[in-house]
Amino acid sequence: MAEAPPAAPPPLEEAIRWVGFEVDDLEGARVGRVHGVFADAGDGAPAWLVVALGQRRLLGRRRGAAVAVPLRECAAAAGRVWIALPRRALGSAPTVDPARPLLREHELAIGAHYGIGEAEGRCADVAGRPQASVTARPAG
Repeated sequence: MAEAPPAAPPPLEEAIRWVGFEVDDLEGARVGRVHGVFADAGDGAPAWLVVALGQRRLLGRRRGAAVAVPLRECAAAAGRVWIALPRRALGSAPTVDPARPLLREHELAIGAHYGIGEAEGRCADVAGRPQASVTARPAG
């Protein structure tokens, strides 16, 4: 059976409305709160959801540490966001500064953490860009 193509991310305006929503993982456990969105530096398309990790330490991370989550792995309803990833994936994800742009190399490292190769999804979008170039900016 062929694997279904990944879902398209929500429009940027919708993703920005998620800021402040609580975030639950694949199994329904609360992992944090939506802090922001990173959008493509060129065309402004939404790329990553920024999640501030929750009240308890998550795999040794300090409370409030921010990580980027592939927006294609997220869905929202009734004031909550669900991510199609296990809690441990966020706890070991590279941290981001939600107020600073992402460089090509940072995005590729984030993608690699989630198993996204340079030939697929967001990583394919940025892999061919110049080294050290800004590829995503905080949206909103």
